[in-house]
Amino acid sequence: MADPEAVGKAFLQYYYQLFESNRNGLANLYQDGSMLTFEGQKFQGTQAIVGKLAQLPFNQCKVNCTSMDFQPSVAGGIMVFVTGSIVTEGESNALKFSQVFHLMPVNQSFVVTNDMFRLNYG
Repeated sequence: MADPEAVGKAFLQYYYQLFESNRNGLANLYQDGSMLTFEGQKFQGTQAIVGKLAQLPFNQCKVNCTSMDFQPSVAGGIMVFVTGSIVTEGESNALKFSQVFHLMPVNQSFVVTNDMFRLNYG
């Protein structure tokens, strides 16, 4: 069984590196059955998820993860919970966010089966 913390940290580094500058590159992390809930809107499948992420109103950003928690889940999966901040291009104020990923093993790797993202206001 994979070490949830090691896998989770490696996943987050890879995910946010792509999120910052090439969100279309995230497509290989999702499958047709994957779900994204982004600020309450639901998207299912690779095309819908990457379409949503690619159409966000900025091309580049910088993500800073403040806290990360990892837990093993059923069938070798891993739950990942992240809090942090994001600064988009042309902005100086950071937006705080929370994000949850459920990773499942597929062919010696992991895919995102569930992804939930919320900005934290207040």
